[in-house]
Amino acid sequence: MMTAGEVRRTLERLASEIIEHHDPNGVLALVGIQRRGAELASRLKALLDTRAGCDVPLGKLDINLYRDDWTKSDVQPQVGPSDIPFSLADKNVVLIDDVLFSGRTIRAALEALLDYGRPRRVELLVLIDRRGHRELPIQADYVGKRVHTAQGEHVDVAVAELDGEDGVLLVSEEKTTG
Repeated sequence: MMTAGEVRRTLERLASEIIEHHDPNGVLALVGIQRRGAELASRLKALLDTRAGCDVPLGKLDINLYRDDWTKSDVQPQVGPSDIPFSLADKNVVLIDDVLFSGRTIRAALEALLDYGRPRRVELLVLIDRRGHRELPIQADYVGKRVHTAQGEHVDVAVAELDGEDGVLLVSEEKTTG
């Protein structure tokens, strides 16, 4: 669906959109949702810092403790580290994730953010908006690419920091009988 070059160009466009809507030297902060959202947020910070000549605060958020689906599993959630070394109070926060699917991850992230202060505003940026499967009324303010998927398909985002290369794949799950 997206090559490494397309991912890079999309992040550059999204950084431009953020600059159009915010003064990066003002009360703007970026928070990436662990795992791949945090890597995307780090890249966006570098783009914003370079283009606007500033130092946009960057945080990383683990939402596993806030998920509403882990109680349905026999497995306890693997809670990782969050790192938001500043208060979110009165900040305009851009929350960043790789894929918006059902909206449940974002719901959990919104709840988790409140542990770090009450933001003035929270906006959502996603690399991929996977349309047609939303369970909650959550929409992204900044979207890299909108994709309509069928049941049995999912989107895999690869980032060089974790996967060795950048790219986005649409994967069909094969049904097996037995």
